[in-house]
Amino acid sequence: MSWIKHIPYEQADGKLLKLYNRVKGPDNNVDNIMLAHSLRPHSMEGHMALYKYVLHHSGNTIDKWFLEALGVFTSMKNNCHYCVEHHFSGMVRLMDDQERSATMRTALENETFSDAFDQKQSAAFIYTEKLTVNVAAMAQEDIQILRNAGWDDGEILEINQVVAYFNYANRTVLGLGVHTEGDIIGLSPNNSDDPNSWNHS
Repeated sequence: MSWIKHIPYEQADGKLLKLYNRVKGPDNNVDNIMLAHSLRPHSMEGHMALYKYVLHHSGNTIDKWFLEALGVFTSMKNNCHYCVEHHFSGMVRLMDDQERSATMRTALENETFSDAFDQKQSAAFIYTEKLTVNVAAMAQEDIQILRNAGWDDGEILEINQVVAYFNYANRTVLGLGVHTEGDIIGLSPNNSDDPNSWNHS
């Protein structure tokens, strides 16, 4: 599951069991990225709250599939296979279009954004790459480029927070050796109207 010990669902009690019950999917499955927090349940709670509010909240205005695509690309830049596979599967489910999703994945892998995305969307991926791999070089002009492409400041904040979250999640996964074995790929907390609903489906 990871390079550190974890507490399986069947052995959990107290606060940890309550958290597992909030985040679990079918058959009491808890994603390995959440299991990795089990020795410190408070950090799992913080991680899940951040994830839910940043990516799965009704207050967002950008389509959720595109936020997932930003997460997939961030994870590609960090070579985080775990997050790429989980969130690409989530993106495919949201889009309900296997062929278009495959085209998008190829465009992200090759960084040929215009093959699958419009100019506005492509600008968001360029920002994503810089924020992920060259963060010290970020400048005010990077925000203006997004504005010029058609994103408003609230949407820019959404993009920024999704990319920042995935950099955090990628480093959690890569730093602890979390893998996908035993996970049900592509589940997510789909009730965006209730920020306290964390169950995965």
